[in-house]
Amino acid sequence: MLKLENVSKFYYNKGMISTGFSKVNLELKIGEFVVITGESGSGKSTLLNVISGLDSYEEGEMYIKGKETSHYSEKDFEDYRRKYIANIFQSYNLINSYTVYQNVELVLLLNGYKKHKVKQKILDIIDKVGLTKFKNTKVSKLSGGQKQRVAIARAMVKDTPIIVADEPTGNLDSESAKEVIEILKKVAKDKLVIVVTHNIEQVEEFATRIIKMHDGRIIQNTEIKKIEKEPPIIESQYNNISLANKYRLGIRNTFNILPKFLLLFAVFFFMSAAILAEYASFQMTEAEQVENGYSFGFRDLSENRILINKKDRTAFTNEEFEKIKQLSNVDYLVEDDILIDGGMPIERDDLSLYGTMKDINNFQGNLDYGRMPENDDEIVIRINKDHYYMKERFNDLLNKTFSMLKTQGNGAWSNEKVRDLIVVGIQTINEKNDYDCEFYVSKDVLKGARIDLNKNYSTMKVLLNNKYQQYTVEPNDKVESGKAIVDDEFKTQFKNNKIKGQSIKIQISNIYYEDELNLSISNTYIKSNMKRLLGTDAYDTNRYKIFINTNEYNSLFDKQSYQSSVYVKDVEKIDETMTELENLGLNPKKVTDFKISQDANYLNIIKIIKVVVTIILILVLFFISYLIIKIILKSRNIYYTTLRILGATYKNIRRILDIELFINSTLSYIVLMLFIYLVKINVINLEYIAKLSEFLTLKEYVLMYVILVVISRLISIRYSRELFKNTVMNTYKEEV
Repeated sequence: MLKLENVSKFYYNKGMISTGFSKVNLELKIGEFVVITGESGSGKSTLLNVISGLDSYEEGEMYIKGKETSHYSEKDFEDYRRKYIANIFQSYNLINSYTVYQNVELVLLLNGYKKHKVKQKILDIIDKVGLTKFKNTKVSKLSGGQKQRVAIARAMVKDTPIIVADEPTGNLDSESAKEVIEILKKVAKDKLVIVVTHNIEQVEEFATRIIKMHDGRIIQNTEIKKIEKEPPIIESQYNNISLANKYRLGIRNTFNILPKFLLLFAVFFFMSAAILAEYASFQMTEAEQVENGYSFGFRDLSENRILINKKDRTAFTNEEFEKIKQLSNVDYLVEDDILIDGGMPIERDDLSLYGTMKDINNFQGNLDYGRMPENDDEIVIRINKDHYYMKERFNDLLNKTFSMLKTQGNGAWSNEKVRDLIVVGIQTINEKNDYDCEFYVSKDVLKGARIDLNKNYSTMKVLLNNKYQQYTVEPNDKVESGKAIVDDEFKTQFKNNKIKGQSIKIQISNIYYEDELNLSISNTYIKSNMKRLLGTDAYDTNRYKIFINTNEYNSLFDKQSYQSSVYVKDVEKIDETMTELENLGLNPKKVTDFKISQDANYLNIIKIIKVVVTIILILVLFFISYLIIKIILKSRNIYYTTLRILGATYKNIRRILDIELFINSTLSYIVLMLFIYLVKINVINLEYIAKLSEFLTLKEYVLMYVILVVISRLISIRYSRELFKNTVMNTYKEEV
């Protein structure tokens, strides 16, 4: 079965070479009970490790069933150990956190047996070694003799042709030692049993061969009982470990030692919390920069505002507005979007207030002063409580009449009054902008404001005598519909000064729509007839103007809404609302997408630093976590080495460790998510963490979990490689 020819084992340590054993020649057969003895350091345990494939040899040749092994790789020796070798150690090499049953079961699970098919076989073996009543007892609670019986049961259940035992009675009293040797003798009938011991008296009566070693050499090889006919060699049958058994062992290993589980849990919890906190802090800094930013086109940059227009660029209908309002996350709808971003002035005496016009139906909160409006000309003002001019003077505004002024095409406003408004209510708020206000008014006032703002944002061209020119067009009630009255100076543009009856086209355009009026010139004005034609004699201030009918003039600007704004209830669900708006045939845009940082370069630097620092932090935490986890798992070094001895391959151990670390990382992340949730709902009062969590979206949480799982996998791969970088015995002796 086994044959060694001039086999030698050397050790290399810091340039020094030492001999384990030298020039060993030996032939062993199935059915033998071989005892190897000698004083400590004689090389007997080293020889046993080489025979069992746990250690390599440097010289000579070892034959297994006549086949050379000097060319064997670690994988070949793994296969050899799984087919032929079962080990029994002086230190037992049992899994103390496992029960007797689980220790015996382990070797079968690792070698591809299904759990439900091996139960009776395990129970029979446990019964043979006299431990039936201890089958569900953890090994850590057994005596030394009982532990050695478990080790023998584990070796027996593997059912290999060779059993090697290194000092199996070394830690036992004489009675326990005798029981162990008797069990081994019974096994030896159809197997090769090799026992290393320094106490020959305990095993001498059972031995068929006694080998004595001294200083790394065999000095005696006495065959006490000759094996006439070697029994047939029956290799142990095995398959690759099943996926179910990998998960079973991975889950079992996760929770079997509570301190180890808690330490690994803490490492993964800290790692994920640190990365999330760092990323969120950069997100918060970036958001603050954006929040302090501005937009050239929009005054209200609220994060819950969505701009909408129709894909065909036509005006909204009332039916479409109703559909939008029915969406679950819509708080309210501002139909006239232009009113939000176009400021309007109101003034009285020496006091002017500037702000946006809003629908009184969208007013939220409670009034601090006064009452809600009852008539069209009554308004409510929403104003900063620290307003520079009005601080502590809000009562002075109540029941005072303000004039809404007319805006001008250049974005400013004139002193011309549009209508009077009476302030009946005030709400004070905290805002960074001390000056801007919000005016909550009736729909009638909003309509007038919309017309005025459309004028402000529109460009007007006049087609006169086939030429587009820039002229000022004014409304006048005395002008007939379809007609226009122009300055008498315009007649010089026509042949023979014939201007009456000539056509004139007035065209306006803005970002929302285009419109035009086709009129005919009915008359011209000069200083003497201006009063009669237009009702005013202010000739000098109205020269080179075109006057048209007031209703027709207003028709150019009194349009349905082409762009509106939706305000959502829950900002975190804003993307879902945008998808719903798209399904209604609309183009939604977050207004915050148009926000420009006050220092765009600084914002770009923050973004770059965020990415770089996050990557560096992940790498640093990976290596720190690996070192910590390596120390934690070092206490499990013997466990994983024992798995190798029992037949586990590199892939087996890596998969089991993958599962263990995956469960630890996943559980720690779930607890972290629960912790963040409790902070968010104020069950745990941590204001800064609550603020940070506002800057993390589902995408970041998912990405963090993926990173955590990848890190746990990399740690598993790295640690598994450390375990397999040397032979089994070198790994067993080293600190991994």
